[in-house]
Amino acid sequence: MRPPYEVFVNGVPQVAGTDYEAVGSTLLFPRPLQKEGRLGFWRWLSMLLGIAGTYRKHDSVTVVYTHGGQKLVADLVRSEPTS
Repeated sequence: MRPPYEVFVNGVPQVAGTDYEAVGSTLLFPRPLQKEGRLGFWRWLSMLLGIAGTYRKHDSVTVVYTHGGQKLVADLVRSEPTS
C-alpha cells in the first residue's frame, strides 16, 4: 500500500507522523493497540444466556486507499512482533 491513504483507529482519523509512522508497508503506532483476549467458559456461557456481553478493549485499524481509480477499505490485522 502506498500513500495517499487514510488511517483510522476505532473510526477516528489518524495523522501521519503524529499518531502513526509508515515504514514501508508497515504502520507503527507509538501507543499500544488493545487486542481482546480469548473468552473463557463462564464469559461464553453468560453471553449465550444473555446475562452479560463482552466489553473488553479492542482497537481496530482501518485504511482507506485508492486502487485503479476505486476507493477501497481494508481492516488491518495486528501482527505480533517476532523475537
